[in-house]
Amino acid sequence: MQPPFLLVDLDRTAPPGPEERRDRVLVGVRAQHRAAPQDFDILLTGTPDPPRPWVACADPYATARRLRDVVTAQPAASVALVQVLRMGARLAGPDRLVLESLAYSTLQGGAGFRAWTASARRRPSRPAAVPVLLTRDGARLTATLDRPWVRNAFDAATRDALCEALHVAVADPSITRFDLRGNGPAFCSGGDLAEFGTSHDPAEAHLVRVRRSPAALLQRCAPKVTAHLHGACVGAGIELAAFGARVLAAPDTLIRLPEVGMGLIPGAGGTASLPPRVGRERTAYLALSGVELSVGEALAWGLVDEITSPAAPSPFTDHRQ
Repeated sequence: MQPPFLLVDLDRTAPPGPEERRDRVLVGVRAQHRAAPQDFDILLTGTPDPPRPWVACADPYATARRLRDVVTAQPAASVALVQVLRMGARLAGPDRLVLESLAYSTLQGGAGFRAWTASARRRPSRPAAVPVLLTRDGARLTATLDRPWVRNAFDAATRDALCEALHVAVADPSITRFDLRGNGPAFCSGGDLAEFGTSHDPAEAHLVRVRRSPAALLQRCAPKVTAHLHGACVGAGIELAAFGARVLAAPDTLIRLPEVGMGLIPGAGGTASLPPRVGRERTAYLALSGVELSVGEALAWGLVDEITSPAAPSPFTDHRQ
């Protein structure tokens, strides 16, 4: 069996044929970027501020070695990620979400995710009575994630409440703007780890994910949506926001996709929402590397549309039940 990672030094070697790259993560490295070759999953260069799809690195060869280590540690998730991104480029938006969910559910039954759940510290559930606050001002509807004591970690109750709000935005033509916000120190810290690994039926989880999908609803009303980011925007926190027509970010915004390290791929719509903004290659880089992207980098890449003035800190009341 071929190793799951293939590194090509494009300054010295020609790109491989299709049979060599089908079930591998294909990374190209070039000291100075040129016209981007086709069919690579990630392209690394030492050129500062290169155009898409290149990713700038102080030492692209060292970065490639770190990516190799990630792929070696989580081969199934890594290969599934790039396969989903490759196939997704040929699919309509709703179909990309179905493809992502099928791959995510497959990986939920895999050895990589089982090993991660066995080693992860279990966290108690800390639900909210009302996980999403809704306010309306004329034609504007605002949905605010409201579990600040867990940095608005995205649990099933939050998902369902956000779906209810988005159904209104989709169905009501008098709503011309939908603002998505988060209370407390972070917009959203990603999936609630208290719920990770609690589903024992990946097939049923896929059906639930497709039937109750904030991502699918955000796709349908995307021109109305403005996401307001601050603090941690991890996993679902950036995957859902990226569907919006406008993504505004405070200077303290930090973005990360950690799922591959857990033996999974982004599962809140990220393989559908990020590629139209940053390309599949940069999406693959973010997901495989797990690096933290600063707000300035996100703006340069097009993942964020504008850096806004920092919001005044607001105290919150812990109203858990």
